Amino acid sequence: MKTRQKSMTEEEIDRIVTAHANDEKAWGKPVKVRRTKSKSFALPAALAARAAFIARLHREANLENWLKRIIQERIDIEEAAFTGFKKELLSKGNR
Repeated sequence: MKTRQKSMTEEEIDRIVTAHANDEKAWGKPVKVRRTKSKSFALPAALAARAAFIARLHREANLENWLKRIIQERIDIEEAAFTGFKKELLSKGNR
């Protein structure tokens, strides 16, 4: 059974590449990278219109960019809450 590797952030990859850039022994065979298929979804017209209005209020010229930013912010909040909740459960279990 294969185990899934943790994805590295761009900063982690940049740090590793920069550290090994001049070391020929550090480089192995090229790695093939697959691009993940992007997912699309539809928004109801009323919701899209409301989102476009709010994006304009925030002076965002492109609705798609505003939605990406808002979704990323929400994911960051949810992940932080999940991590905090997990730590709290673990600390209660160790008492």
